[in-house]
This record gives sequence, C-alpha cells and structure tokens, in this order.
Amino acid sequence: MLFETVVSGGCRSYLIGCEETCAAALIDPELSQIDRYLALAARDGLRIKYLVDTHTHADHFSGTQQLARQLNVPVVMHGFSPAPFVDLRLQSGELLVVGKLRLQAMHTPGHTRDSMCLTVQDRVFTGDTLLIGGTGRTDLPSGDASALHDSLFNNVLKLDPATLVFPAHEYKGRSHTTIGQELAGNPRLQQRDRGAFIEMMQNLNLTMPTHITEALRTNMTGGKTVAQMLAEAAAAVPFMSLAELRAAVESDKCDFIVLDVRERDAFQEGHIQGAQHLPRGQLELRVNQELPDPTRRILVYCEFGRVSTLATATLRQMGFRGAVALDGGMKAWREAGYPVIPGAN
Repeated sequence: MLFETVVSGGCRSYLIGCEETCAAALIDPELSQIDRYLALAARDGLRIKYLVDTHTHADHFSGTQQLARQLNVPVVMHGFSPAPFVDLRLQSGELLVVGKLRLQAMHTPGHTRDSMCLTVQDRVFTGDTLLIGGTGRTDLPSGDASALHDSLFNNVLKLDPATLVFPAHEYKGRSHTTIGQELAGNPRLQQRDRGAFIEMMQNLNLTMPTHITEALRTNMTGGKTVAQMLAEAAAAVPFMSLAELRAAVESDKCDFIVLDVRERDAFQEGHIQGAQHLPRGQLELRVNQELPDPTRRILVYCEFGRVSTLATATLRQMGFRGAVALDGGMKAWREAGYPVIPGAN
C-alpha cells in the first residue's frame, strides 16, 4: 500500500494507493492543496479513482468538486450528505474497490449527520469523529452528542486496539494514534456514560471556525468560495501598475477612463484625479448610461483591489474588452504617497 499524508494547517488529507495496480483514493482533500495532491499522485504513478469526504466540513473548503472536474472521477460521501455534486453515496458497510485495496465505510454520525469513517487493512480514517486526544465537536449544524456517543462506543472503539487512527484534523503535529491509545488516554472517552458524555459535549464552549458560513455554503451546495471567484476573475483580466496609472493621470495624454467602483462616501473622501464614479453594486444597471462607448479602455479601481478585479471581469464579460484592473487599490495608492483628490467630480 502506498500512503501519503498531506498537512495543511490543522487539516489532514490522505492519499492511499494500491502499489500493484496504481489505483488510488484521496480522502478529505483541501482546496488549497490541489496541485500538491496531483504532484504526489504523479510522483508515485498513481491514478486517483475516488475523491472522498468523510463529512461536510465546516472549517475548510473541500477540494473534491474541483478535483472531480479536473480528473473526471466521482466524489464519494455518505448517503446523508446534502451536497448535490456527490456522485457515489455510501451506506455503512459498503466498500470502495481501489485496486487490491478495500475501503469500507462505517456510518458514524455525531459530529455531523453524514459523518463516516473508512477502514482499510490496519488503519481507519476517522474524519472528525475521533481525533487524537479528542473527538469532533457536536455544536455545528446536524451535530448530535448522543449519536456521537453511539458512533464511538458502539462502532469505532470496537475496532482492534492496534488499529491505526488517522483523523481529518490534528493541531499538535502528531501523525496518528491507535484505538488502544485513545481508549486509554483520550480525556473525552473517559466519559463512557451516555448522559455524562452528552453533558460534557454540550459544555465545551468552543469558538466557531473562522470561515464556517462560507465553508458550509460551498461544501454543502457546490458553490464557489470568494477566493475562487477572485482567482477566476484575476485570470481573465489584465492589470495596470500604480506607477503607470499615476504617470498617465498626471500627464495630458491619459486616453482611458479611470473608474472608481467604491461607495459614494469613500469616493468623496478621496479619489484618483479625474476618476469617474460608478459603485460596483450599480455597475450592471448603469453601465449603458455611464459607459456608452464599449471600445474605450477603462481602468477600474477600488479600495483593496478585490472588488475592482471582479468588476473588471464583469465589464469584459459585458463586452468592454478594454477594461483593465488596477494592481492594488486606493489603500496602496495612498501608502505610496500618490495624490488623492477629495470631494465629488
């Protein structure tokens, strides 16, 4: 068996492959590590057959959907997953055939309703059901402390004590643990009484994950993250440097429209000389009135450079092929000491 752990902050992903057939499965891939997964698979001559999420993640963005489009392979989750892009929905006890390897699903609700663990040979991939020295939290959408108690004590912890445990998260740099070690030393597993376990889980008072709303939205629906939208927009537009813009506006030969897409208060507080104001939120509705010539070159800027990138991509989609985004924004312009004009035009 070929096996590789990919660490991304506190997240853990696993590439597991059959050495004889070169078939592989990728478990809990994280969106920012896609190039790394592909490089590892290529290095070992592996062909990824399945992309598996052990549950609906709330603290990071899953890479399964994007990888599925690139590789044309199925996304696998438990049958209770709400995600519409899942191709293969497993029930407890069902297998994924990966060459000579057999990955068996074990439904383990509690952290989420769709949580599952995967066993193969001497190891189990526990997602967020069982962590090293801890368990998954149960205070997020579809979490259930009583269900987690059943999943742990009636299923996962009945595996052979020597079974290696590989969780989806680990924050102290440990690579793995065993069922026996967790039974002996995991503080949360010492509360074996159901009532005491539930009370403990309901009183952890944990902070919410940083990107919980966006992560749940994208992982449950297949929608795009803001970072994805920005990356796609940035790949579709050209940019102009701050210095080049300054040289143009301070000369008498500026042959393009400088378009400020911030809100009115920000524009009036200070803008670039000669800038025309059209808030991003009104762009589509007012573009024909404010920008009647689609052949003009248009330099678009905002406060930090993100909204203007999206706005420029929108303009180019609407036919303004001369639209260009500023590489930076008003914040960078001010920090460079370039002139700022207050008031309305």
